Amino acid sequence: MGSADGPKADETDGDTRKAREAREARDTAVSERRFRFLVAGYAVSSYGTFLNMVALNLFVYETTGRALAMGLFMAVRLASGFVAGLVVGGLLARFSAKSIMLWANVGQGAVMLVLVLAPDGMLTGALMAVSVVIGACGTLFMVALRSSIPEMVGEDRRAWANSLSITGRSLAMVAGFASAGVVVSLVGYTAAFLVDMATFVACAVTVALLPIAGGKGAGGSAPKAPKGSESSASSGAGKGASAAKSGRRWRPVAFLALAAAPGMGLMVALRGVDAFGSSSHNAALPIYSTSLDASNPAVFVSAFWCVWALGNIGAQQVIQRYAQRTGRSVGALGFGYGTVVMSAAFIAAFAGFPLAVTAVIALIAGAADGLTEVAYTSHLQTLPATLRGHAFGLSATFENLGFGVGMILVAAALDRYSPLAVVGWSHGAAIVVAVVFLLRVAGVRRAERTGRAGLRKEEAVEGRPDRGDRDGAEVSRG
Repeated sequence: MGSADGPKADETDGDTRKAREAREARDTAVSERRFRFLVAGYAVSSYGTFLNMVALNLFVYETTGRALAMGLFMAVRLASGFVAGLVVGGLLARFSAKSIMLWANVGQGAVMLVLVLAPDGMLTGALMAVSVVIGACGTLFMVALRSSIPEMVGEDRRAWANSLSITGRSLAMVAGFASAGVVVSLVGYTAAFLVDMATFVACAVTVALLPIAGGKGAGGSAPKAPKGSESSASSGAGKGASAAKSGRRWRPVAFLALAAAPGMGLMVALRGVDAFGSSSHNAALPIYSTSLDASNPAVFVSAFWCVWALGNIGAQQVIQRYAQRTGRSVGALGFGYGTVVMSAAFIAAFAGFPLAVTAVIALIAGAADGLTEVAYTSHLQTLPATLRGHAFGLSATFENLGFGVGMILVAAALDRYSPLAVVGWSHGAAIVVAVVFLLRVAGVRRAERTGRAGLRKEEAVEGRPDRGDRDGAEVSRG
């Protein structure tokens, strides 16, 4: 009887396991489908963001007649993003990621409506309100989204989700920059602002309809690191989470996270230096393009960014397939190497090569930029949920600071030096810090391998105390 019951028990266990696996596969498919809808809404709002970057700057210049006003508008926008990065971690500890993403889009849509309805005498104030709200809400939405991806799609699908969201944003950037001039010239500023408002409303509706996990101090445990990747970051950050929980509210939680994970602080610092370098090529491209074709300088700038975006999107496709096939993310080393290649490519883009060669360089720069974006985001997502929002907020603060300071210094330098020289020393600084970061990561991994090898050797010796024959054969204990 007992032997007869055995196969039935095995069959029952097998059926239960199959049912559980089928349920997990179904849940994964549902979460991925929901995330695709969220990315679609995010891409629509990103289109609005890039559209208003062009339309608002043109409107500010046309309204005030002063280039300084455009600089002030951008400075206020970056400063509000800087402040938002400092507080978003605390907001995610108190509110859900869904509510933050929802109200970030509602706020941006509302302020665009205020700009449309503002009388002429209040346009300056309305523009300043737009710069504050757009800068702050853009940072709030981005941090809430990126820090919540592990809860939305699962730890093993982080790289895929990051790559998909970056692909959507890159496509939106191309569409936004390419259509901004056409939209403004054909339908005017008011219609452009209404289109912009509609994109934020569409994203808000998407967020409202989807169940989105994350935020509100979600989860206290450290996420499981992907295979062969950032386990040291997760384990080290777990200590930071404990310290953050036991400390007072005013304690710098984000700095605790970065200090606890090996190399994480240097990684965020490199991201800030990279943003500083990015300010140089953004400011230098119009000047360099004018030197190539003074009658129509916009052609080179538009073509450069379109090719850059193609490289970025192509890299995302490769990364998604790599993540699906191996279940691994590109890791911290991918971020370091990608930063070196990207910075070198942007320097080479201003070296005066033929247009065909420059197009290849722009393609490489876009692909490397896409690699660094996924690697960086995936690495920060290995932090515990209690620290992740703070770390992403601090990262956004560093990025805004690096870009803002860079725009000031680069604008002054371009009056005296060539675009190649300015971009060279700006991105050269990023290369130097990236090399330091790579050496740091290599040192940590070498120490880990040495520790594991020593542990295995010790376990092997302890496990075979009666070993001692001359030819090395193991003597049986039996």
